[in-house]
Amino acid sequence: MKLFDTIAAMGHEQLVICNDTSAGYRGIIAIHSTTLGPALGGTRFWQYESDDAAIIDALRLARGMTYKNAVAGLNLGGGKSVIIGNNKTASREMIFRAHGRFVESLGGRYITAEDVGTSTADMDFVHMETKNVSGLVGRSGDPSPVTAHGVFRAIQASAKERWGSDDLSTKTVSVQGAGHVGYYLAKELHEAGAKLIVTDIDAERVKTVVTEFGARAVGPDEIYAVEADIFAPCALGAIINDKTIPQLKCEILAGAANNVLLEAEKHGVALEERGILYAPDYVANAGGVINVYSELAGWSSARALRKADEIYDTILKVFAIAKAESVPTYVAADRLAEQRIKAVGSMVRTWPQWPNK
Repeated sequence: MKLFDTIAAMGHEQLVICNDTSAGYRGIIAIHSTTLGPALGGTRFWQYESDDAAIIDALRLARGMTYKNAVAGLNLGGGKSVIIGNNKTASREMIFRAHGRFVESLGGRYITAEDVGTSTADMDFVHMETKNVSGLVGRSGDPSPVTAHGVFRAIQASAKERWGSDDLSTKTVSVQGAGHVGYYLAKELHEAGAKLIVTDIDAERVKTVVTEFGARAVGPDEIYAVEADIFAPCALGAIINDKTIPQLKCEILAGAANNVLLEAEKHGVALEERGILYAPDYVANAGGVINVYSELAGWSSARALRKADEIYDTILKVFAIAKAESVPTYVAADRLAEQRIKAVGSMVRTWPQWPNK
């Protein structure tokens, strides 16, 4: 991989490769943009097939956070970090304290939080070494309920756009992934009267959703071909691809998974050609970063939920731009985010610039 060419092509400001052999820590911190504020994005703990794969994932996720934070109306830039290794390990303190030290070395340019393979308890270890961490126990805590609420509102907005009503009581929703976010999303959908179809690689998670919300369970590979009005991917990304798109039997795609399109330019267009309305994932799942921001800004949990409610209107703005400019919705979402980044970045800088603490 040509690192500088890759970073330049994706518009990143900084890539930090971190190592602490004594702690068993190998990490990557990617900062895409600090135009709107310090770069915020979670820490993912994953066993990558190669170092290059880990770097590309960090870069893609960091860029996605810039756009997510911008379109959510938050004063934050975009960043992300990944830790390479087995996220099932019980020996976590030294790994995450080492990570915290590298986050601290960036002097506040990057703020981290939990993500796939990490927890609020892990963030407490990070907090031992830096104040630049959010999602702590006893503060904003688990962002899953707020993330799920935002996705639920994105689904309602998508239904409004497609069918003229956001009433879900006659709709069937297939949910891929019954983890924290998938569970809370299923709960809200059930309360709204929707019929549920669910899958997950963890049979116990599926059993919980089936028992509590009357969902119908299907196998992980069957979820793409089930007949449903709405498909909500809430697991890992890149699941909308050449293999899965021909199987889809839904009218709306709206879920919590990040980077759900394997190749945005190719598969975003393919969804349009199939007549499937796509709610761009980083707009729909912004509730999580809103929850994290609420901790930094000192908001109450009620205010965080109210902010997540705004995702409904934001999704409708994305659809309006897509219509007005005749572009796919994933392009419209980027344009909405870029409008805000450009507007803030172009503001006249008044003197004095420092201090501002």
